[in-house]
Amino acid sequence: MYLLIDRSASMRGEPIASVNNAVRVLLGALRQDPYALETAHMSVLGYAREVTEIVPLTPIDMIQVPEITVPRSGPPHLGLALETLAGRVPGELRRGTADRKGDWSPSLILMTRGRVADPHLFVAQTRHLRTLGFSQIIGCLTGPNGTGEDIGLLCDHVVALDTMDSAGFSSLFRWVSSSIATVGRQAPGAPLPVPPREIRLDL
Repeated sequence: MYLLIDRSASMRGEPIASVNNAVRVLLGALRQDPYALETAHMSVLGYAREVTEIVPLTPIDMIQVPEITVPRSGPPHLGLALETLAGRVPGELRRGTADRKGDWSPSLILMTRGRVADPHLFVAQTRHLRTLGFSQIIGCLTGPNGTGEDIGLLCDHVVALDTMDSAGFSSLFRWVSSSIATVGRQAPGAPLPVPPREIRLDL
């Protein structure tokens, strides 16, 4: 699975603090699931004006995510982030052969305020990403002013929190972790678990 985090200037303060808390909750939930603990790997990328690798693809039981920070300025170049991700997936995903079992189709979790500063590249890379076999792409809007209009083209599901507090983010990531487990155990397109009441699900 890939976690893509908006590190643009709009995420400064409480939004990025809540994201850091939520990442800890997500990892904790996955480590309590024996299936995920045995099979799941995660890569964490951050984006603003540039894309940075926060954590390379690492088994869940070994991953250590550092505190994620936000620069003083920087636009959300999500198109560039998708281009970077698309360049990594073919080399990191092990395809099945007659002699060995391949990886499950990857999942992508996007944490963002919903803004896209490079729309033309974003549209082009969204189309390209769709050819790489992602089982699902979940967009997570980080606040009451977030909008899923721009990222709706990319995401299969967009969830938005009604509040920006840490408890809301915790609920979101517990739901996301259960969704990952569902996708791993069932065929692509399996229905997601019912989201908690703190989360608004926009399809």
